[in-house]
Formats: sequence, structure tokens, C-alpha cells
Amino acid sequence: MLIAVASKDGREINQHFGHAERFLIYDVVDGDAKLVDEKKVERYCSFDPENPLRGNLLQGIAEALDGCRAVVTAQMGEHPKSELEKLGVEPFVTNGPIKSTLVELAKIL
Repeated sequence: MLIAVASKDGREINQHFGHAERFLIYDVVDGDAKLVDEKKVERYCSFDPENPLRGNLLQGIAEALDGCRAVVTAQMGEHPKSELEKLGVEPFVTNGPIKSTLVELAKIL
């Protein structure tokens, strides 16, 4: 299963959803997580919250994450969480080493 991760350093889950300019895409299969892609996106927190373009930003991020079962970030606001859920991407907020965290998360997905 594909899971997207927001990470500043590529090792830890340590980035806020709204600050991410890229998402690392991991394929998690049989107790192993392999990096398979990187999707560049426009930062969700780039504009004023009242700006209607933020919806377009969220849609663009969701399109970039197409095929991912979940997105894992260190922090995420309630609005993006609910909107991602509506778009079929399960949001998770946690931190820690990417690979071991994704392997554990895959057990509950």
C-alpha cells in the first residue's frame, strides 16, 4: 500500500502538513517500507486562510497523492484532515522514524 509522508530530512516524520513542499511516497508491503516516489506540491499554508485558492491547493495536493491510502505528518489542521478524508486519503498525525512507523501504521490500515 502507498503511504505519503511529510518529512524535512527524509528519515523522520517531522513536518507539518501545511508546510510540506514535497511528500515522500512509500510502498509498505510485508513488514517493509520502501521509498518509491517523491511528489512536489505547493505549500498548503502559502496563503491567507480566507483565500479561496487554498481549496485548490488542497485539491492539488490530493491529486499529487493519488493512489496513496494515507498521508502521515507531524501536525495537521482539522480542515485539511476532514477535506483529505472526503477525498479518500486517510490523514495520520504522528512522529518518529519513517520506515518503522509506516510498518506499524500499515497493520491498522
